Amino acid sequence: MQAVVPAAGRGTRLRPLTEEKPKALVEVAGTPILSHCFDSLLDAGIEELIVVVGYRKEALISHYGDSYEGVPITYAHQREPIGLADAVSRAEPHVEDPFVVLNGDNVLHADLQSPIDRFRTNDPAALLVTERVSTEEARTTGVVETDANGDVVELLEKPNEPPTNLVTTGFYAFAPAIFRACRRIEPSDRGEYELADAINRLIERGTRVESVRLCGERVNVNTPTDVERAERLVG
Repeated sequence: MQAVVPAAGRGTRLRPLTEEKPKALVEVAGTPILSHCFDSLLDAGIEELIVVVGYRKEALISHYGDSYEGVPITYAHQREPIGLADAVSRAEPHVEDPFVVLNGDNVLHADLQSPIDRFRTNDPAALLVTERVSTEEARTTGVVETDANGDVVELLEKPNEPPTNLVTTGFYAFAPAIFRACRRIEPSDRGEYELADAINRLIERGTRVESVRLCGERVNVNTPTDVERAERLVG
């Protein structure tokens, strides 16, 4: 299975750490954030990495080259940071089958193999790996509403009043239909093409979107404080 890893962001909240390097190369416990992502994916059996690059992409490409631990890397280019749906769309020419997405600023100590196995068995249009957080944190990310079976009925991107505290973790599995959904959405009020909107489009078309809870822990690295939290996680 292939993995798409969005890693094009500027990492403005990590400055000055990102003034001379892309966010993905900021180190956690002496290892770039992106390498931690790669390690989690390789542990889950991923056979090809498709990395979406943008800000200071030359440094990232120079660092990794065409493979990581023997697993081939293909690069896709996102010219402007205009949303996660746009980033995922950039990988479409390189994706052949169902695939996973792991945001390139996540550091995990978690089981990713089980969600992949469930996706392969149940064959939904998408599978979202979720976790429960505080209401305050839910306001800053994608909030997931599910039915009694755990199927997703709606995603809300950074709502002021979250209806639940179940949120996305940045790890997804998708059928190729997600690309068509990404092409058919409009920019949000933030001026970005939101992956949540593309997933909602799948739901509106009657395709099944499942959710499963993250088994383990993760840190979304956005600030210097997050770097410290991630170092405690991997330490």
